[in-house]
Amino acid sequence: MVTRIVKMSFKPEMVEEFKLLFEQYKMQIASTEGCISLRMLQERNTTIFFTYSEWKSEAYLEQYRQSDLFATVWSKTKTYFNAKAEAWTNDVLYNSQTI
Repeated sequence: MVTRIVKMSFKPEMVEEFKLLFEQYKMQIASTEGCISLRMLQERNTTIFFTYSEWKSEAYLEQYRQSDLFATVWSKTKTYFNAKAEAWTNDVLYNSQTI
C-alpha cells in the first residue's frame, strides 16, 4: 500500500471554485480501481489544501495518474494555484486501522 500526499496552495479568489471542482469529481476519484481512500484537508484559515489518498500499490496510483479523469481534474486545478504543488508518494509502514 502507498499513500499519496499532494500540497496545493490556491489563489484566495479560487478556493471556492476548487472546492466545487473537488466536490464534482471526488466520488469518481475515490472509486478508481486501486484507490482505498481519499481525503481532502485544508490548513486552518489558509488557502492551502492537501489531498491524502491511499492506494493498493504504486501501480494503481500511476494508472490513475495516466487516466483521462486525472488529466481533466488536474488541468483545471492547476490553473487555480498561487504556488507550485508539492507531492509525496509514501510507503505505509504502520496503520492503526489495519490492526
